[in-house]
Amino acid sequence: MTAPGSTLMEDRYGTKPRRTSRRTYWVIGAVALIVSGVLAWIGYQNFGTAAIETQTMSFANLPDDRMKLTFDVTRDTPERPAVCIVRVRVLDGSEGGRKEVYVPPGAGTMTMSTVITSSGEPVTADVFGCSYQVPAYLSTHMPPTG
Repeated sequence: MTAPGSTLMEDRYGTKPRRTSRRTYWVIGAVALIVSGVLAWIGYQNFGTAAIETQTMSFANLPDDRMKLTFDVTRDTPERPAVCIVRVRVLDGSEGGRKEVYVPPGAGTMTMSTVITSSGEPVTADVFGCSYQVPAYLSTHMPPTG
């Protein structure tokens, strides 16, 4: 004899718990391993060693709210051209000016110099970042527009 509510419970929940097969565990494990590998690869690509490294060598104030910045560029692929974004900061820490600098192909470490115009009196200059994705208007092969 069964308890009055047990048939209702068996109808609702079943009599046996479902068993997960070993194959399901293997598939879940394989998917987790693949997802972990993809995430690790993406992390390495985004946060691994930089393809282009820079070091600020010097900066000096010039008249008319301008600053001269000299920096070294070292690339993992020196035969490719690059572009570096340089900037100056004013006294309150905000960015006073920004400029793109074309870095031509060349072996080893290259020393680059540029003058950046600021909206106020600049107090420091640095390299914001560099990339191999050189815009067409910075290429020396393009005629000037205007």
